[in-house]
Amino acid sequence: MVLANPRREPMNAVVKTPHEVHESTGRNIVFRTRGREHGPITRMVSPSDIGRMIKPFVFLDLVDSQQPVGQKDFGWHPHSGIATLTLLIEGQGHYMESNGHEGPMSAGDVEWMSAGRGIWHTGETAPPIKAFQLWVALPEDRELSPAFSHHLSVDEIPFDGPARVLLGRSGSAASPIDAPPGINYFDVRLEAGQRWTHQPPEGHRVAWIAVMEGSLRAPERVGKGELAIFDRSNAAIEFEAIADTRFVLGTAIPHPHDLHLGYYSVHTSDAALAEGEREIARIGRELHAKGVLR
Repeated sequence: MVLANPRREPMNAVVKTPHEVHESTGRNIVFRTRGREHGPITRMVSPSDIGRMIKPFVFLDLVDSQQPVGQKDFGWHPHSGIATLTLLIEGQGHYMESNGHEGPMSAGDVEWMSAGRGIWHTGETAPPIKAFQLWVALPEDRELSPAFSHHLSVDEIPFDGPARVLLGRSGSAASPIDAPPGINYFDVRLEAGQRWTHQPPEGHRVAWIAVMEGSLRAPERVGKGELAIFDRSNAAIEFEAIADTRFVLGTAIPHPHDLHLGYYSVHTSDAALAEGEREIARIGRELHAKGVLR
């Protein structure tokens, strides 16, 4: 993947050289995990555990495999009440959705699927594969809306300094994806010794990172394969790359609702969950009738 204009200074971030180190005044890490491995997939966040700490971010899988990851790992499955954001870092893939939307994915691409009231999807990849898949809990006004998708190729994703803006906004760079307001999600690359300070927008008290490659200080050391959650404040977040590093950063206004969970669904109420599960059951019957599901 080509990093477009990696040296450009972001409007709401500061990149510093190593000799400009000073005592941290930013947020501190309050929780960290390496998740649970399931074959080629590491489940870092689930709605029933860490997702309750960092909602609206309720699920995160890290995929790092030299083997194919596809139908036997994912297969056709439904969602409602959430949106998924798949970031393909290495490899090639293909996705299919029950609304007829499908297409290829290449390294650096992202695929946003807002499940709303219900949708089914599947996918497969060609190795080697590295990817993150994120779930975002949708707000009340979107959790039962019609499903829609938005694929962005690597060249369509805007940059603000070292950060690719996948969701939300950073400085003058705004993602074209129609995500709920109050959510930012970045794909960040720092060279060894590079420092970056990110100031989230007012109210973005939820903040976390997950490291795909390398290691950094934030201000504690966070290594490859770790997820770290920051304290809930309005302070900046300070990073220093120990080695060449790639990580995702999520910040958001806290999701105000309790999570009402189905097997593949997350909603703001039991009533909304019931409606979403009725819709995905209806779509499932249609897929069975067409021979897509057996």
